[in-house]
Amino acid sequence: MSVEEDTANHGRLLGTVRGPQDVKRMSGDELDVLAAEIRDFLITKVSRTGGHVGPNLGVVELTLAMHRVFDSPRDRMLFDTGHQSYVHKILTGRQAGFDKLRQRGGLSGYPSQAESEHDLIENSHASTALSYADGLAKAYALRGEARSVVAVVGDGALTGGMCWEALNNIATAGNPLVIVVNDNGRSYAPTIGGLADHLSSLRLNPGYEKVLDTVKDALGSTPVVGRPMYEMLHAVKKGIKDAVAPQAMFEDLGIKYVGPVDGHDVAAVEAALRAAKNFGGPVIVHAVTRKGYGYRPAEEDEADCLHGPGSAFDVETGALLAAPSVKWTHVFADELLAVADERPDVVGITAAMAEPTGIAKLARKYPERVYDVGIAEQHAATSAAGLALGGLHPVVAVYATFLNRAFDQVLLDVAMHKLPVTFVLDRAGITGPDGPSHYGIWDMSVFGVVPGLRIAAPRDAATLREELREAVAVDNGPTVVRFPTGAVTADLPALRRVGPVDVLAESARTDVLLVAVGSFGQLGMEVAARVAEQGYGVTVVDPRWVRPIPAELVELAARHRLVVSVEDGVRVGGVGDALGQAMRDADVRVPLKDLGVPADWHPHGTRAQILADLGLTAQDVARNVTGWISGLDATPDRLTPASKASAQN
Repeated sequence: MSVEEDTANHGRLLGTVRGPQDVKRMSGDELDVLAAEIRDFLITKVSRTGGHVGPNLGVVELTLAMHRVFDSPRDRMLFDTGHQSYVHKILTGRQAGFDKLRQRGGLSGYPSQAESEHDLIENSHASTALSYADGLAKAYALRGEARSVVAVVGDGALTGGMCWEALNNIATAGNPLVIVVNDNGRSYAPTIGGLADHLSSLRLNPGYEKVLDTVKDALGSTPVVGRPMYEMLHAVKKGIKDAVAPQAMFEDLGIKYVGPVDGHDVAAVEAALRAAKNFGGPVIVHAVTRKGYGYRPAEEDEADCLHGPGSAFDVETGALLAAPSVKWTHVFADELLAVADERPDVVGITAAMAEPTGIAKLARKYPERVYDVGIAEQHAATSAAGLALGGLHPVVAVYATFLNRAFDQVLLDVAMHKLPVTFVLDRAGITGPDGPSHYGIWDMSVFGVVPGLRIAAPRDAATLREELREAVAVDNGPTVVRFPTGAVTADLPALRRVGPVDVLAESARTDVLLVAVGSFGQLGMEVAARVAEQGYGVTVVDPRWVRPIPAELVELAARHRLVVSVEDGVRVGGVGDALGQAMRDADVRVPLKDLGVPADWHPHGTRAQILADLGLTAQDVARNVTGWISGLDATPDRLTPASKASAQN
């Protein structure tokens, strides 16, 4: 079946859309039909691959209106966050790629420069688009180019402080710039905070004009004081308006405000956008939408409106098709609750992701002990520092990729004060379908330089529970517990423990010390078995706590002919790098080979595909280890005493 025929199956009009110019020619009635066809296309395609459903169903009409008013790619469209760009991809000629959405060779789940000239920024971390837009508008003004810049910002993104830094500068610069606030009352879960409350007032309170009409009617029966009193009230009209509508806070910044408009009415949104485009300065268009609009399973999903099912789901019910499995997140959530039952000083913090990170389970039992700060990781870290100063032990649960945003706060606000804060990093390592911006491969390198910070990398459910408890028991500095995404691996018991280091396998020969970090424990065991077939002995160890490097690990290294580390993080500054430095400091001259993720932007695909590309499979690692150990020059003056004994066996 051709692409045209497949697309046409989802609607006559959608089959005619090859680019934005096709949308510009449609009538109002045709646009309504097209919107329905796009929703059918989205639900059908994403149900097979997984992806972001709710956010995109909510911006169909909004995106149609944008492409009718603006001329992409000359006019630049920025999405914050990028997961609400699926409709934009459909309208810019990428319908065929949805068959392999978020899969190797298919479309990215976010804007991608490699896919289309219509995509400019590859953003999936929230609250950044307004800063990009500010810089673009300044550049076009300086270069004398008449090009529009429009940024779609979810109300959840506005909980991030970077947005407000950008708004302040946008107002000061005064350049033409259209900011569309997509207000659906939610980020992942319902949006929280003062801004969210202010925006929601327009949905909850009567309009100020109705208030004035009621007052006018009441005062009409008092002819002496009624008219003067009404005129006085009319003079404070703006004050009443400010109490029930959100424009005051934007206009106080010096940015014009249009709205609120029905974000599911193409004509209304189009009229607002045209007015904003023609204004000649910064304008906010406030569009009220519903996440998951038009798809009952999404609209009725109280948790997150089917924000982002990670795999295929049933179109009729929205339920995932894959059999349920125990996830790393579930193990953490259960153990954190058990710890909280025992310790009333333990509290939870999350950045708008209570369900995805597992904090929601704690919140359901102890709502007064959990704080969702919105999409504000920097604030989360320093607020946790304040909680610790107040005598509590905060557990901050975020995705590994997002803690990068709070490095300064972890370094100077938490670690410098030696505060007991535990950061739990979900989705650590290569995560797969969401692509390079979501890979949690930087944390061990970035945070490994923080003085006094201890990092744990559990290999299975049992060690996750154990290391979480050890982390929360630390009272003189910050700790990190990191684990990958997906189903938890089978428990892998240790043969013995040397200090904090678990010995998973050992041989009579001490040829190779294989340091398997975190979830690579099972890979280490497979490598040892393969290398043993070649006649070499491998000791497999799990450091458990990878920063600082345990002294016992260095001592074990000194007893072997070769040390090999393998980790699910970038090599530069990673565990292997740190181990090499610790060995040099201890004058241990055993050669070290460190395997990990190259510091680069690795494309999306499954975790297994990407690890295979990087040579981080049991077969690849075993081949390398065998080659390295067989190639060593085994002359006596190059061997340690332990190595000499091993070589003579």
